[in-house]
Amino acid sequence: MTNQPQNVPEITDSHCHLDFPDFEGQLDDIVARAQAVGVTRMVTICTRLRNEPAVRAIAEAHDPVFYAAGTHPMSAAEEPLATVDQLIALAKHPKFVGIGETGLDYHYTAESMDIQQSSLRTHITAARETGLPLIIHSRDADDDMARILTDEFKQGAYTCVMHCYSSGPELALKMLDLGFYLSMSGIAAFPRSQEVRDIFAAAPVDRILVETDAPYLAPPPYRGKRNEPSYVEKTARVGAEVFAMDYADFAARTQANFDRLFTRARLQAQAA
Repeated sequence: MTNQPQNVPEITDSHCHLDFPDFEGQLDDIVARAQAVGVTRMVTICTRLRNEPAVRAIAEAHDPVFYAAGTHPMSAAEEPLATVDQLIALAKHPKFVGIGETGLDYHYTAESMDIQQSSLRTHITAARETGLPLIIHSRDADDDMARILTDEFKQGAYTCVMHCYSSGPELALKMLDLGFYLSMSGIAAFPRSQEVRDIFAAAPVDRILVETDAPYLAPPPYRGKRNEPSYVEKTARVGAEVFAMDYADFAARTQANFDRLFTRARLQAQAA
């Protein structure tokens, strides 16, 4: 990968939002800063399908950037419902590596739970049919999330990452039992997030990814500021402490985990 430093552990920001206004006109510098600390890949996430062309263009313009697209649950009532065919068509792009983010969010948008659930099932079907991983956002919806993902899995297997995991330990266990992955964001690095760290510590290290969710949730020492992909290294260092591992070993493990789940990104990198 171009511009990668020597002897710096490689790592991937598995979830960010580089199309957001926070980064306008700065993407070249942001990608360069990420590469300087060993970030080999970034997955930028489209949360409204009408924005997919702009997100795709970012991935096309920057070698280390891949993308995924779906309808965020908080937008499900505002946007036209995605169709399976629509998602499958988008997935034909070589740098399109995942379906979502989708999911359930009852914290602010519980009134649209029925629409959210319908949208989630559509995305699951697309993930199953494309073989690409499902990218899940879940907040204050643990019971329905566990029920839907489990019921759908019984109808046909699919792969999945629970992005920015900060839900309860019971949901984590159910997701791990299905073979899914948990992604660690800056939340896990916050001083008062010991419960979240404990959930990760109880999980197999071969099911852990790291992410920024940039521009949100910057880890210390950047908390309260705009997050960016280079800061994933700070969260990963906390992850290494959680698993009592050397940072380089933890980074390598999360790289292998990402490669196993996001197979298209791995194949694209190998072909570059």
